[in-house]
Amino acid sequence: MSVEQNSTAEQDQIVVEVWADLGCPWCYVGKHRLQRAIDDRPDAGRFQLKIRSFELNPDAPKEPEPIAAAFMRTHGGDPSAVLQAEERIQGIANREGLEFDLDRKNANTFDLHRVMHFAKQSGRGFEFFSQLQDRFFSGEIDPYDADTVVEVARSLGLDGDRVREVLAGDEFADDVVADVSEGAALGAQGVPFTVFGRRIAASGAQSVAVYGQALDQLTAIVQAPAASG
Repeated sequence: MSVEQNSTAEQDQIVVEVWADLGCPWCYVGKHRLQRAIDDRPDAGRFQLKIRSFELNPDAPKEPEPIAAAFMRTHGGDPSAVLQAEERIQGIANREGLEFDLDRKNANTFDLHRVMHFAKQSGRGFEFFSQLQDRFFSGEIDPYDADTVVEVARSLGLDGDRVREVLAGDEFADDVVADVSEGAALGAQGVPFTVFGRRIAASGAQSVAVYGQALDQLTAIVQAPAASG
């Protein structure tokens, strides 16, 4: 699906934006597939990955709860089906070399998105989100614990005291809302939703090959004006 072209895009640096939520398993898998597609390219350094905020469940409580309980609260149905779906995604993740903890918890992610926007000010937004998500899905950390969020932020050179201030207040809330609104305007109805240089968009966790095709298509579009000029 095409999206509106951004005429101001730099031709020597291409931004790939991923609308994602921390607790979304397909965002976790898709992010790594996209990274692999970029890393496999000889011009990998040309691409800059950016995470954009999207809330899959904005009404989720702040208190963490089991994944099955969260699903039952919002959708109902058979809890065994939730476990089966989780095990299926776990198998996919494991085959791609990714850890996937079935015992992780679910909670509201709005505050984590706010901290991610704080991290973006120092150019660490993607790294912060990615490390928090990876360690969450591996079962290593509880991302809903303030001390844990501060520890991850500090490991990336961010000011831990400022992170605590952000968590305690409402800074960057408007940035989160703006991201969600912009994603919806571009066609995001779920996540992951990936936008390549504001030329091409892809919904869902695509394969490495499909992401690679989108990158090929994008570079061809970007290079065309230079070739014709």
